[in-house]
Amino acid sequence: MNDADRVIRAIVVDDEKLARKYLREMLVEHPAVEVVTECANGFEAVKAVGEHSPDLLFLDIQMPKLDGFEVLELIDDGPAVVFVTAYDQYALKAFDAHAVDYLLKPFSPERLAEAIDKVRRNLGQGLPPIDELKRAARPDEGPLRRVVVRDGSSVTIVADRDIDYVQAEDDYIAIHTGGRSLLKHQTIKSLEAELDPAMFVRIHRSTIVNVDRIDRIELLAKDRYVACLDDGAQLNISRSGHKRLKAVLG
Repeated sequence: MNDADRVIRAIVVDDEKLARKYLREMLVEHPAVEVVTECANGFEAVKAVGEHSPDLLFLDIQMPKLDGFEVLELIDDGPAVVFVTAYDQYALKAFDAHAVDYLLKPFSPERLAEAIDKVRRNLGQGLPPIDELKRAARPDEGPLRRVVVRDGSSVTIVADRDIDYVQAEDDYIAIHTGGRSLLKHQTIKSLEAELDPAMFVRIHRSTIVNVDRIDRIELLAKDRYVACLDDGAQLNISRSGHKRLKAVLG
């Protein structure tokens, strides 16, 4: 079977029931697209992707609990994505620049057909890095206020103020919070760019610390410092990290 004859297995994700119904009714005219399930929130979407391994997500962005970008952070690479959104024109330009397709609510049958044709042409190409896409679409949103982490079938949301420190572990980061460690597939550099620089400092190439957790800074030897946190953890500080820390702490 060639790509032109392939049935595209899709999941519809939108917190508005009428919006899901509207899209499903329009997809009746596209028998090559099979809707395997629909989801009313991001948590359902993450679980459904793991269960159904779809070819395509019709994904709303502005949802409670988990938004569309956070859903994409938590799923494995694989499905194509068509954003279904009421975003403003600035964000849509960002999507265009990153070659990501979208349906601007309310959309026409013709526009839906265009999106499906584009998906069929580009199946398997994957998305650009999600953190890049998120920053491009939300240029004025400000620092990240929460981090989402998937552990098997469960999803944990960590508020920024609850992060003690973050350490790089190869292609992952370990987020330390309240005595436990959560592993996430993300680079420490990309997380650093999202966090509030007044609250979080990169004190080492592999470590970001919440400055509110620092109890004291000790000098171990010439130009060798360690940050002692209020939970007893001790984190090495590089020379450049010490300069950044001094600039924030004053």
